[in-house]
Amino acid sequence: MKQVFNPYLPSYEYIPDGEPHIFENRLYIYGSHDRFGGEDYCVNDYVCWSAPVKDLSDWRFEGVIYRKAQHPYLVGRNILFAPDVARGKDGRYYLYYSVADSAIMSVAVCDTPSGAYQYYGDVHDADGHVVGSRRGDFFQFDPGVFLDDDGRIFLFSGFCPGRLEDAQGRRFVGCHMCELEEDMVTIKQGPKIIIDRNMPCPEEQRYFEAPSLRKFRGKYYLIYSVRVGGLHYYISDYPDRGYVYGGRIHSASDVGINGHSVENPAYPNGNTHGSLIEIAGKYYIFDHRLTNHSSYCRQGVAEQVWIEEDGSIKQVEATSCGLNGGPLQGIGTYPAYIACTLIDQNHYISKEEQQKKGICITQEGEDRECEPGQFIKNIRENCSIGYKYFSFQQNQKISFTVRGEAVGKIQIKTEEKGMVQAEIVLNICSEEWEIVEGDFFVRGERCGMYLEFVGTGTFDLLEFSYF
Repeated sequence: MKQVFNPYLPSYEYIPDGEPHIFENRLYIYGSHDRFGGEDYCVNDYVCWSAPVKDLSDWRFEGVIYRKAQHPYLVGRNILFAPDVARGKDGRYYLYYSVADSAIMSVAVCDTPSGAYQYYGDVHDADGHVVGSRRGDFFQFDPGVFLDDDGRIFLFSGFCPGRLEDAQGRRFVGCHMCELEEDMVTIKQGPKIIIDRNMPCPEEQRYFEAPSLRKFRGKYYLIYSVRVGGLHYYISDYPDRGYVYGGRIHSASDVGINGHSVENPAYPNGNTHGSLIEIAGKYYIFDHRLTNHSSYCRQGVAEQVWIEEDGSIKQVEATSCGLNGGPLQGIGTYPAYIACTLIDQNHYISKEEQQKKGICITQEGEDRECEPGQFIKNIRENCSIGYKYFSFQQNQKISFTVRGEAVGKIQIKTEEKGMVQAEIVLNICSEEWEIVEGDFFVRGERCGMYLEFVGTGTFDLLEFSYF
């Protein structure tokens, strides 16, 4: 088994909104599909990745599972938003999705979990009315499908922006739910509001989108996204009522822990969408982060979480080691893009200047389905890059693969606000990658690595090595 980082898929892959499911001893990730350099959310067709539950480092590309062109009628931007998948009682697999601007929930079906799926129909009531197709209907958005132990089938949905309805009069009421018949597409009961948009609560806890229902130890967990600030959850003894706010589970920007907030994130803020899964008695939260100064270039990240005896979940921090099961080895070579902290305290006069000069994780070339290539761009003074965690036992030196024009020192800390543990002299003027190195004698079972540059100029970072 090899080590696994965050993001857990290859660096060229942009799959946000990940819904994890286990079918036939494999973990499947179903998400939307961003395009590097894209100008909107979810521009690409759905693809799928999977890994054996016994080795979460061994990810396999399953290929395209459903194409935009397969949707039988044109709606708005014709973009496939966040999906979810469930195995029906007939043994087939049902993929739920919403085309951008449709306010309708559509379904595709397949005999295998990894496709290819074929259009099956739109979610409708017993009279044939497609829910979300007329004025006054609840706006259908972000499906979360759940089959309970007793055979009942639930479909959660709901978008909650500032306005009360869309241009066609479909209502944004909060999070709502309906129960489905065994055909997986006909509504048996509902829709019913589960989290009312007018429910009094602190703004940082308010439901925004991305409902996903899971059941652990007899408790129902309704995972959802706030506007900015990570994945939160409600908890109940019942799937269709009685939900009580539980807390925040994860933020890719560490909002809510380690002194970070929406105004002071550890990583650039963006939207979020994901869910929980139990694998071999351990629990994991799947989420995503943004890259390239864009909410349209998002990548999946994951962390282990712990459910307490009373059913509560404490927020876990964002790390570089994610699904690894512990700290990464403090020896060998690592790509720079696995940074979980990326802070730029420089002032930019406009968003355009910030996108041009600000630090970010990006890649060269076009969107693609092979070859690595991400790196950290525009490192300068007043920037901080962080990695968590490593086990340093035998390293004596560290090297960085860099390019650019910069003179100064790379300072290395093991804590975000800690003391400088080492300094690497930097004096480069090249468009080609080159290696700089220096002494690094840090020891510890679980150490972070934070980089700060002191000097003049700007440079990029491709990878670093401990040896």
